[in-house]
Amino acid sequence: MTADARPPAIALMGPTASGKTALALEWAGRLGGEIVSVDSALVYRGLDIGAAKPDAAERARVPHHLLDLREPWQTYSAAEFAADARRAIADILARGRVPILAGGTGLYFHALLHGLAPMPEADPALRAQIAAEAAARGWPALHAELARVDPEAAARIHPTDPQRIQRALEVFRASGRPISAWQRGHGASRLPVRVLKLVLAPRERSVLHARIARRFDAMLEAGFLDEVRRLRALPALATHPTPLDLPALRAVGYRQAWEYLDRLEAAPALPAPEREAAFAAFRERAIFATRQLAKRQLTWLRGELDARWFDPQAQRAELERALARFLPRSAGA
Repeated sequence: MTADARPPAIALMGPTASGKTALALEWAGRLGGEIVSVDSALVYRGLDIGAAKPDAAERARVPHHLLDLREPWQTYSAAEFAADARRAIADILARGRVPILAGGTGLYFHALLHGLAPMPEADPALRAQIAAEAAARGWPALHAELARVDPEAAARIHPTDPQRIQRALEVFRASGRPISAWQRGHGASRLPVRVLKLVLAPRERSVLHARIARRFDAMLEAGFLDEVRRLRALPALATHPTPLDLPALRAVGYRQAWEYLDRLEAAPALPAPEREAAFAAFRERAIFATRQLAKRQLTWLRGELDARWFDPQAQRAELERALARFLPRSAGA
């Protein structure tokens, strides 16, 4: 069998707070790599602390790609990501460097590695009609409608995910064909790299939960709530009729912080004990939502049958051996 002569790329996948960013920075610095973010929150400007976006010092150490591409009131699709990521990979290869794909957004990884099916283009009028129905009936009712016409898609889409519910119904109403049928059996054109797929995930779920809580508390100390206040002050968000339906503000932590600040704004004279209780409830909701995100990410990752799983702390030596076997002997020398 002929050896795969394509240059190498590394995919560091895993649930939130599993240590992907730190390892990507370390390996990129050692191997002469550049990082391609595979994270749906990091594409939005202004989502910095709560999205754990690499800071200026980290970006100065290692080039990063696909950060700060959109304003938080704009949308960015998985298809756009796949096209942008392919361009970034090509540019990195042209510089003789190693692409390191790091993130936890399964849909983005799927779009890049496996491709997305061609399907009907967006129909603004139909989309507005569905949004009006949602305002009148609620997104759970539209999710129930989706379950009737496309149970396969409804099983994958959460009832509180308006963007994906809307798109699935839009495709069905425009074409008469379920979106799951459009998506089935489609493959991506071959990437110009051979990819080592590594999943970073602590063996014990309690370890990941503890990391999630510590990281969220660190975000609070770093000024996360002030960051959300700045977002709320942006005219395009302050005047938006349903800001929490925007993809950017569905990022874990941001929705819960927005709702917490809504409560404080509605009751500015809230007694101190009630304010403390509201803050504690907000913190718990945000941490719980992040745990639920990690659970969904792990579920998706189990479907990546050619990915290798490692506990990033307990199996660091095994991780290094997997990297050494994959890369040419001269890499990182």
